Order: sequence, then structure tokens, then C-alpha cells
Amino acid sequence: MRTNDEMARLKAAVSALGDVDVSAWSEDTLKDQLGDLSEALVTLDTLLTRIAEEVRARGLRIEEPVSA
Repeated sequence: MRTNDEMARLKAAVSALGDVDVSAWSEDTLKDQLGDLSEALVTLDTLLTRIAEEVRARGLRIEEPVSA
């Protein structure tokens, strides 16, 4: 099912992003990668906003999971 594949890819992306630790990058590395990092973050923000708006347009709410 396509939906299951899409959710698996979203979960994989979340996992990959969770592994990014910019605080461990050297100052030089951060400066060298800043353009690509900025582009990725802006694109990610745009895509997440689009998905959230599509959910909200169907009358649903996006809520933070309740901690156990």
C-alpha cells in the first residue's frame, strides 16, 4: 500500500534528522555547509508546512503526542 510506504519514508526521514548533530560540527565545517544546510532546512520547512496544511484542510488537528 502506498500510504504505508510513505509513512515508512517519513519515519526514516525523522530518524535520519534525529541523527544530525550540528553542535558536533566544527566551526569551519558549519560555515562550509551553511548554504546547503540552509537550503535543506527551508525546503524541509516548506514541505512540512504543506503536509500540515493538507491535514488541516480536511478538518483534522495535528497534535503533539502525549508523553507517557
